Amino acid sequence: MAAEREKLVLIGNGMAGVGTIEQILKLGGAYDITVFGSEPHPNYNRIMLSYVLEGSKTIEDIILNDLGWYEDNHITLHTGTTVTRIDESNKLILTDNGLAVPYDKAIIATGSNSFILPVPGSTKDGVVGFRDIADCDAMLAAAKQYRTAAVIGGGLLGLEAAKGLVNLGMDVTVVHLLEDLMERQLDRTASSMLQAELTRQGVKFAMGKQTVELTGEERVTGLRFSDGSELPAEFVVMAVGIKPNVQLAKDSGITVNRGIVVDDYMQTSMADVYSVGECTEHRGTCYGLVAPLFEQGMVLAKHLSGVQTPGYEGSVVATKLKISGVDVFSAGEFTETPEHTVISAKDEWKRTYKKILLKDNVIVGAVLFGDVTESANLQKLVKNSTEMTNEIYDEVMGTSCCGGGGAKKGMSVEAMADEEIVCGCNGVTKKAIVDAVTENGFTTVDEIKACTGATRSCGGCKPVVEQILQFVLGDSFQQSAKQGICSCTSLSRDEIVAEITAKGLRTTKEVMHVLDWKQAEGCSKCRPAVNYYLGMIYPDTHEDEKESRFVNERMSANIQKDGTYTVIPRMYGGVTTPEDLKRIADVSLKYDVKVVKVTGGQRLDLIGVKKEDVPKVWEELDMPSGYGYAKSLRTVKTCVGSQFCRFGTQDSMGMGAMLERKYERLDMPAKFKMAVNGCPRNCAESCTKDIGIVGNDGGWEVFIGGNGGIKPRIADAFCKVKTDEELVEVCSAVIQYYRETGNYLERTSEWVERMGLEHIQTVVMGNDDNRKELAARIDFALAQVSDPWRKMLDDKNTRTALFEETQV
Repeated sequence: MAAEREKLVLIGNGMAGVGTIEQILKLGGAYDITVFGSEPHPNYNRIMLSYVLEGSKTIEDIILNDLGWYEDNHITLHTGTTVTRIDESNKLILTDNGLAVPYDKAIIATGSNSFILPVPGSTKDGVVGFRDIADCDAMLAAAKQYRTAAVIGGGLLGLEAAKGLVNLGMDVTVVHLLEDLMERQLDRTASSMLQAELTRQGVKFAMGKQTVELTGEERVTGLRFSDGSELPAEFVVMAVGIKPNVQLAKDSGITVNRGIVVDDYMQTSMADVYSVGECTEHRGTCYGLVAPLFEQGMVLAKHLSGVQTPGYEGSVVATKLKISGVDVFSAGEFTETPEHTVISAKDEWKRTYKKILLKDNVIVGAVLFGDVTESANLQKLVKNSTEMTNEIYDEVMGTSCCGGGGAKKGMSVEAMADEEIVCGCNGVTKKAIVDAVTENGFTTVDEIKACTGATRSCGGCKPVVEQILQFVLGDSFQQSAKQGICSCTSLSRDEIVAEITAKGLRTTKEVMHVLDWKQAEGCSKCRPAVNYYLGMIYPDTHEDEKESRFVNERMSANIQKDGTYTVIPRMYGGVTTPEDLKRIADVSLKYDVKVVKVTGGQRLDLIGVKKEDVPKVWEELDMPSGYGYAKSLRTVKTCVGSQFCRFGTQDSMGMGAMLERKYERLDMPAKFKMAVNGCPRNCAESCTKDIGIVGNDGGWEVFIGGNGGIKPRIADAFCKVKTDEELVEVCSAVIQYYRETGNYLERTSEWVERMGLEHIQTVVMGNDDNRKELAARIDFALAQVSDPWRKMLDDKNTRTALFEETQV
């Protein structure tokens, strides 16, 4: 008869605790496992709450282990249940709802709580922390009712909360006690660059302010500072820090300092009870970052599974974070003193910064802003107290640091240590990924994701996972890593386009039938893609299939969360006339438009138009569609250029308007933005556009592949031309090559990295005939387009079906 399995109880259903359980399962630890979680949710990724707040992900998207995972692994899960005490003498776990569960081994992973400032008014309605889904829900609800918000705290969580609330339409001010943001991770230069970038994104700042009171009656109405000044706020987020959640340990008689005290094997002062995560104190240190918590969990998992392992010795304090789309990194010491030797480079055009600190020629610290490709290498050099050499200097500074002459590749995965964490969200090491390939025969990112969890959260580690796959598989990587465009087909984008061309397929239904789609009607991912590919291949004969379009494209307007619409008229190059402005104002008043907003692309959004009024607004505006809803050219942003600016060398307004008129309405793989600067001062922000153009005394410089969205990317220098005609031809060729080779929904920032800048330069600039042929093909396609607003106004049946009937 088999021996009875030991009972393991995990107290805390968060990332550190469940990550430990995952490791135990992989190591074959034989336990009957019970998990208690105070929240009513299965295990989710707390790091991703900011994405839920900004609207790019839902609660379901950030679940790491759904209820089926617990069932599949025979784990008993108690959600919405708080453990109140550990009864050591009877070896029982006692809960707030009367349960008494026996244990042989127990892990405390209760995490941390938001630190709420002990100032008058901190308990008023409208004051929350930012630690869990409940806090996120409160912030989403507040954004629907209130306009002004204050976030107290200029650290990671505070900045993420602030950007999320800005994206929800609130007027947000970050209040910070010190003069520098993220002062525990960044030096003054990186901090000021971060503040400048977030200011551009709409966040306001009140620096050097100490909050002494939250004003208001039952609900908060504002903040009062120590200098006597005040800030109005209808909603306040406290993000001034976290404190380990040690109440259970205290009530159970376990030794606690700031956190629950543990030894190198995560053992607490109570026999058979362990602790991991933010609630834990090891050698006097409590860690709040993800990587150290997973390192603790790996040691504990091996210990509990009977696998010999060195004890946990603490973690190198290194931070690699994405703050509202901006990459930052620091390791070791980051504030220089007279005893430091400083190596630094800053590029305000590409908004990048790199600094390395030496003591007696030993690398003791580093800071990166904007470009963090060297982060893993620098972390290793700091951890190993490496002496600086000419070879290391060339490797880590390179020509790519802050904008030299070309894109430098990131650190080779060969140099990464086996135990280095690749996926910070899920604690997956390089070795775990290599083992998944060599032991299980996995060859794709999706297989690695299913096995290890790497890439399943934010996806930021996907490029490194792909590099590891390529390193292990060698030349077979590309072939084995081929994936279909969705689960309906195993065919790639290139194979589908080739089959459409070879077989003369003309409709999405025909494509799916002939190419043996697994799901006959396709899905919301592949239908729009195939419709785009057909239109790209047959621009003169393809009849656009509206049912394959997303709702905004079907309606030719942006639907809002309250069911109204945003109408955006075209303003070529960001230039308008008094007559057009008056017409916009008159129409806005007549149809009770809620908000008229100036966009980042120099247009006017008419927000809050009733569905039945949308065609009337189009008709009375009598302006072309600004395509704010389409996978097409959105805007060409311009500065005033040589017409008015004393620094201007080129007519940026004229060029921008001409380019916008030329390329408007043409379908592309994804939305497309351009900018034209009249001089290198970059007032139109060409460095973050799909195509950015900068004028100088000798002509124009062209940059491609920029992106200012969720995954920002600085554009790459592409070429220089002397004449306007050359500029138009180059832009046409680049856009058409992107149309012909880009995956559907793939921004140029991803396209450039996938195709390679040098390859695109060779195709477009290396062959004059090829460039002219690409330009001719885009001109042919452009000759087929028409304004969708005018087309729909002339089509009474479509107009009635979309705007006068109840269903969209």
